[in-house]
Amino acid sequence: MSKKNPFNTPSNEPLAAGMAPSLGDAHSSMKVPQNAAWWKKFLAFVGPGYLVAVGYMDPGNWATDIAGGSQFGYTLLSVILISNLMAVVLQSLAGKLGIVTGRDLAQACRERFSMPVVMMLWILCELAIAATDLAEVIGSAIALKLLFNIPMLYGVIITAVDVLVILLLQNKGFRALESLVIVLMATIALCFGIDLFLAKPDMGGVMHGFVPSAEILQNPAMLYIAIGIIGATVMPHNLYLHSSIVQTRQIEQTPQGKKEAIRYTTMDSTIALTLALFINAAILILSAAVFHSVGMTQVAEITDAYHLLTPLLGTTIASILFGVALLASGQNSTLTGTLSGQIVMEGFLNIRIPAWLRRLVTRLIAIIPAVIVTAIAGEHGTEELLILSQVVLSLQLPFAVIPLVMFTSDKKSMGAFANKPWLKIISWIIAGVIVVLNVYLIIQTILLF
Repeated sequence: MSKKNPFNTPSNEPLAAGMAPSLGDAHSSMKVPQNAAWWKKFLAFVGPGYLVAVGYMDPGNWATDIAGGSQFGYTLLSVILISNLMAVVLQSLAGKLGIVTGRDLAQACRERFSMPVVMMLWILCELAIAATDLAEVIGSAIALKLLFNIPMLYGVIITAVDVLVILLLQNKGFRALESLVIVLMATIALCFGIDLFLAKPDMGGVMHGFVPSAEILQNPAMLYIAIGIIGATVMPHNLYLHSSIVQTRQIEQTPQGKKEAIRYTTMDSTIALTLALFINAAILILSAAVFHSVGMTQVAEITDAYHLLTPLLGTTIASILFGVALLASGQNSTLTGTLSGQIVMEGFLNIRIPAWLRRLVTRLIAIIPAVIVTAIAGEHGTEELLILSQVVLSLQLPFAVIPLVMFTSDKKSMGAFANKPWLKIISWIIAGVIVVLNVYLIIQTILLF
């Protein structure tokens, strides 16, 4: 097969020799009812969007949201909204790629690019997944410390045990995994909903915060945190993940069947990302209502926020709910991190290793630096490591976004499903904005260190 033209027709061309379907065990494992009401068909597609949305509310987002709210009140809510809209567009493209071509993003890269480029993209993606896992390890360990007073070092080690839970869920089928993710997301949303009720934010200020302000561009400190929010929101591994897990549904391999699948998949991811928007906004709103309103503008760390919620709101339940939400966020993200690692390795390298071994290797890569930093620098060091993990993610993001926009805009691979001119323009603008802002974020973070 030509490297220059990997997809000769808009229909599902057979995969390259020796290349198995993405997530082979779960591929086309879930039935979609035919000749049924639209809502029944839609429910059959519900699930992948929530696995993707998890990455948009992982512990790596918390520090930027807390800092943004404490320093600048509700002003940066517009940035959360804009970054979420970017995510909606990019995830819809990822879902469409998987449905139309029958390939995930990693497989498409393997077929399109030369082997040196493929290896570079794989290494960068593995680093991003390790950075994501690192954020989840630290987030879960912080939550265990806050809720149960378990020392950070022990908490980091305890997080390795979740590999057993994940393997058990994988054996029970893909829907079981999706169901747990949705339950944990609902738990996070409920915790923050109660905390917001207790905080009684200024609703007028909240509504005004969703309107973009020129001050964001004029204030360097505000711009830095705004870019941090965008960099921490759009997650590169989610694009690989979504393009694969949409293929767990049995869809009709006809233009009409694919069109219908794209519509329901986009609805699923858009609704799920709207929930992620609520949770990210809730973290910033809570910080603004509790800290900024009383002049505490320097609260930027998760631990500080946890300890200050109780005295400022007058009830311990506020801090407990905050900690529970953090723990659920960290554990939720580990589930999707496992799948992403499997998809990336299989797609780029076309090799398969046992799921338990893949998870163990990924977890050790994250735990080892977390253990070392915790032992040497203590809890403050882990907070800085959390920020560093987001910079690593920012570095990898362009290498996932640009190929995705390229592939979905290519009529040779997508046929009638190729991005329309207006969508192509919007997609390239989003890619350009993300690249520029992330480069800026990386430079500024290096200067800070």
